[in-house]
Amino acid sequence: MSSSNNSTKSRTRALSLAALGVVYGDIGTSPLYTMKEVFAAGHHPVALTPDNIYGILSLIVWSLIMVVSVKYLTFITRADNRGEGGIMALLALASRNLARDKGKQRLVMLIGILGACMFYADGMITPAISVLSAIEGLQVATTAFDSWIIPITLIVLFILFFVQSKGTGTMGALFGPIMLLWFGTLGTLGLINIFHHPNVLVALSPHYAVHFFIASPWVAFVALGAVVLAVTGTEALYADMGHFGRKPIQLAWFSLVLPALILNYFGQGALILHDPEAVKNPFYLLAPDWMLYPLVALATVATVIASQAVISGAFSVSRQALQLGYLPRMEIEHTSSSQEGQIYMPYVNWTLMLAVMALVVGFGSSGDLAAAYGIAVTGDMVITTLLASVVFHGVWGWSWLRTGLVVALFLTIDLAFFSANVLKIPDGGWFPILMAVVIFSVMLTWKTGRDLLFLRLKSEAMALDPFIESIGKYPPTRVPGNAVFMTQNPQGVPNALLHNLKHNKVLHEKVVLLTVKVKDYPFVPLVNRLNVEKLGHDFFRVTVRYGFKDEPDLPRDLRMCSVHGVELDSIDTSFFIGKETLILGHEPGFAFWRKKLFVAMFRNADSVTNHFKLPPNRVVELGAQVIF
Repeated sequence: MSSSNNSTKSRTRALSLAALGVVYGDIGTSPLYTMKEVFAAGHHPVALTPDNIYGILSLIVWSLIMVVSVKYLTFITRADNRGEGGIMALLALASRNLARDKGKQRLVMLIGILGACMFYADGMITPAISVLSAIEGLQVATTAFDSWIIPITLIVLFILFFVQSKGTGTMGALFGPIMLLWFGTLGTLGLINIFHHPNVLVALSPHYAVHFFIASPWVAFVALGAVVLAVTGTEALYADMGHFGRKPIQLAWFSLVLPALILNYFGQGALILHDPEAVKNPFYLLAPDWMLYPLVALATVATVIASQAVISGAFSVSRQALQLGYLPRMEIEHTSSSQEGQIYMPYVNWTLMLAVMALVVGFGSSGDLAAAYGIAVTGDMVITTLLASVVFHGVWGWSWLRTGLVVALFLTIDLAFFSANVLKIPDGGWFPILMAVVIFSVMLTWKTGRDLLFLRLKSEAMALDPFIESIGKYPPTRVPGNAVFMTQNPQGVPNALLHNLKHNKVLHEKVVLLTVKVKDYPFVPLVNRLNVEKLGHDFFRVTVRYGFKDEPDLPRDLRMCSVHGVELDSIDTSFFIGKETLILGHEPGFAFWRKKLFVAMFRNADSVTNHFKLPPNRVVELGAQVIF
């Protein structure tokens, strides 16, 4: 028993170390810019007075406690979808509970998709502001690097995105130890400066945050727009829960990350109290001169790791959205033979890189980028709370009173942060809103267009049962082999089957009508993966089910048909796919610009052959024109 417990503890510690690099990279690099932006001389500067410094420190520490420790680690991470977390998993969990009320379900789906779009917008800003703020440390040492900050940042970002196709398995083993060194450095630098001004520790009391709001309500409210930078990255806690589990993430937070962050922020506060001029870059000025260049190097590596986690998260969310029908099929490459979750999506990677680089060039400094940061993060926080409320009441069975009290507490915090960030819209906050609207339009257009196309094809399809009966009465020539016809409508005759019969005048010995369904939970066990129905006259209806995080592989899964008495020898099996060519029409119900967008995405979507890993030399595509 003791050896088993020791093994469990060792595994938990190992996962906690790994979580440092993946889960806490974003929030762990926030000290690079948070305090600097709070007191930056912008449109809404906060005066450098002791009361304001104590108030800001108190706001930061209690934001970390209430948002991360209480909201996410105590409540939100418990709302898992069969062990998986993240906005898409929470969306699927919440919408499933509303299956009987289509109106509410659609509203929840729209809110959840908007949250996913906010995540993408956040994913564009995080690498830009993190890497740029790290490289800006060179300006503290000398002004000679001023003109090189942007070029060096772009080079680091290009290398980061370029190596994505190589996979992160080898580097991933180093992420945990490097971030362990990073958090150790954060805590040590903060502690050294706290010794010079220990009175700063009084700000641990929430009294100073309350007093700040009472004494200067407008200044304190505006300051929330920068204070929220301290809690960016909290969505990663939830999104990566499936990789590490709840306990290792909690252990890493409470034992190392939270203490290190508090020490560093309070060290910066102590430094500013001692030397107000240090506010220009309080993080780097914590360190002695001899340590500056090594610290810049370590910070750059830490921000690259933080960015890596965001990029990997974008790949994961994109695949989930693709599986659930909100994005067109895209190429997905697996970068690890042992870790199913390590994927690379070229289109997402290069699109994200261009957006990140455009942000760096367009905004020019981490200070200007900070104005764009916050809207996406806080919007995502609000949406997560709303979706969680559905889970609290509908799935967990909480009373309306209990749900209302908990959700009201979280929404009060979330909406306060969000409202403060609304003030930053003219200064750059418009960018994540614009990106979220664009991505939302794309995802909703694809989902709606696919549904309309399915209904159009379904209404024109021939009923299956009468067709099979007619085959029995007037049998065509049957040729050796197996034919698999892929169809979204299991009750209708696939167009590819009709075209094949019409032009080739033959049917194969076995005809399989194959439908793929993606469920609203992450994984479907192999025992539930396949369903086979015998329809008579050697026709079979096969349904293959995948979770939204499963890897589709039809040849592999169809081998399980033998368990149901249907042998599908891969050498003698051909896959027939209907390939529709969409022609723009003028039918009402779908705006013309959305039709054009949908048709463009439809034409450029990855092929069914690639997506389902079909053998190319066994695939036959039969086309049809559809007026859309």
